[in-house]
Amino acid sequence: MEHWNSTLGSGFILMGILNDSGSPELLCATMTVLYTLALTSNGLLLLAITMDARLHVPMYLLLGQLSLMDLLLTSVVTPKAIVDFLLSENTISFGGCALQVFLVLTLGGAEDLLLAFMAYDRYVAICLPLNYMVLMRPRVCWLMVATPWVLALLNALCHTLYIMHFSFCTSREISHLLCEIPPLLKLACADTSRYELMVYMMGVTFLITPFVAILVSYSVILLTVLHMPSNEGRQKALVTCSSHLTVVGMFYGATTCMYVLPSSLHSPKQDNVISVFYMIVTPALNPLIYSLRNKEVMGALRRFLQKYMLWTHS
Repeated sequence: MEHWNSTLGSGFILMGILNDSGSPELLCATMTVLYTLALTSNGLLLLAITMDARLHVPMYLLLGQLSLMDLLLTSVVTPKAIVDFLLSENTISFGGCALQVFLVLTLGGAEDLLLAFMAYDRYVAICLPLNYMVLMRPRVCWLMVATPWVLALLNALCHTLYIMHFSFCTSREISHLLCEIPPLLKLACADTSRYELMVYMMGVTFLITPFVAILVSYSVILLTVLHMPSNEGRQKALVTCSSHLTVVGMFYGATTCMYVLPSSLHSPKQDNVISVFYMIVTPALNPLIYSLRNKEVMGALRRFLQKYMLWTHS
């Protein structure tokens, strides 16, 4: 078969979920609403955490990073998908495809690791409260913020360079919403079995290992909470931890299906639905799950809105 890759003018055609949907207009409108919700809710949460000194603590520093990652992750995919549908233009250049792969792997990998650090923060706060200020001192917190970004960026760079060096067959159609490793491998005109093993190892490293760490942390937390003498303290701890576990379940469930399951179990429709879930739905719901059940965040938002209203009236 004829091969092609990064020659001038080459690119891919994204045959995503909007093209395969029975009612693409409704789906496009839904994606637009979810993206707007993600921008608004994550933006307000970031603003509240930045502006309110009461939220300048490790828990909210990590939560702010989660909102930033969600904001960037959904912005990598959603605007282009919506604009392409409205303009009936679904092509993407070779360089644009490589950039999408790199950004999705960086942001997704960083979020995987950050969720594990957030579980550790809750473990220390609930199980070792007397040592919290020592174990979560500023230097440690900033290290917990930087580590996911650095490790995910290096991992994404290696995988992007490797996947984009393949020669691709004559068919340029990617049956997917965006450029990701699993659908790209289906176009490669080479034996990709060895690289698929590398992708599996990446999934184990960035998904399964942190997920196991989270389960261990919350198992210990649950045992500690059940032995708390105060009903109020027990309820507050359970509310905070249940919010985190909801986010963890949504994100890790979808990404594990995408990057850990063997390619023989993947189908274009299934991959599209999974990608929409963890790149569009989850970023829109995460800040709502955290903020609507968190009195401190809601209080910070109210104080900010009150100050804004006073400033605009004056």
